Amino acid sequence: MAKKNRTQTPPRAAAADSPATLKDLLSSDVLSKLKAQADELKAEEKQRQEAARQAVEDQRKAEQKRLENDFGHLLENSKQDWHKFK
Repeated sequence: MAKKNRTQTPPRAAAADSPATLKDLLSSDVLSKLKAQADELKAEEKQRQEAARQAVEDQRKAEQKRLENDFGHLLENSKQDWHKFK
């Protein structure tokens, strides 16, 4: 069985060799404002998802309550083994 030759990955370039990124070019106050805005948007999205989940849950509970009061539905979904209740 022959040994597989594995290629060696070159070491990563130092930070000084890499090109300037947008984060490096922006001032700290602009960067902090952008981070605050991103956090605010994430919080709004989370709140919107929670409101949607709560609305679905309330709708499900209302439908369940309506079905519990519907005699036809209860009769169709009940077990027909009445002997065990005698």
